[in-house]
Amino acid sequence: MGHYAFPRTFPFSFSASPAKIARFDLLQVSPSRQDVKHTLLTLFVTQFFVFLYCKCLWRGLKFVARKFTGRCELQRICYNNKHGARRTLKIGMTFILFLLQSALSVHPDKVEKTIDDIMALKKINPDTNPQLGISLQASLLQIVGYRSLVAEVEKLRREPYDCENPEHEEMLMKLWKELRPDTPLTGRISKQWCEIGFQGSDPKTDFRGMGLLGLHNLLYFAEHDKATALQMLHDSLQPKHKYVHFAFHGFLSLTNNLRLI
Repeated sequence: MGHYAFPRTFPFSFSASPAKIARFDLLQVSPSRQDVKHTLLTLFVTQFFVFLYCKCLWRGLKFVARKFTGRCELQRICYNNKHGARRTLKIGMTFILFLLQSALSVHPDKVEKTIDDIMALKKINPDTNPQLGISLQASLLQIVGYRSLVAEVEKLRREPYDCENPEHEEMLMKLWKELRPDTPLTGRISKQWCEIGFQGSDPKTDFRGMGLLGLHNLLYFAEHDKATALQMLHDSLQPKHKYVHFAFHGFLSLTNNLRLI
């Protein structure tokens, strides 16, 4: 056999000490002082211009736009955008930029008062701008409702399945009855659970990343779209429908294990 020749640029032989190899690796990956200085300078200049834009240029542009149009930014957003998610998103971003984040987490019953406070803060006459208050209230209700829904969903996701909780067990048994109405369950711990997509004989071990939210999703699917759920289950149990089999069990796996992003 011939001998393999290492490139001439190889800096050490196999007899080199570990310390020498480590020093070589550090030299290869460690940035030089000049690179660090350049990075810090670039970061400082970028932050300086962002600060300059936010504190001076952006406020100056807003001042000119208000003098030119006679309307503040909230008025321009409401009057120039149709009702919907796009306008609501812009209003939410405006609240954040105006340091009005507390308005985004207000109780729904206090939305109307919050809108009155914002209009007073922005020196907007509600008598001459009646539609503005209605538009802001509708958008803020959407924002508050969405944030409340996200909080509720996240609470369900973090709640683990508890086999000692009768409500959790009742939901699980109801899921079995919805998907296998003609087959009685032989026991709480049974291989029968594998017939509807669970990985083992005890289904509680499958509710990991999604917690109790996974069970809610499965039960909702089985109750509100029962025909589709039963058809998917039937097809998944047929050998000729191997792709549907993977799709159905993949759906169960995603529902039980994915984390909410």
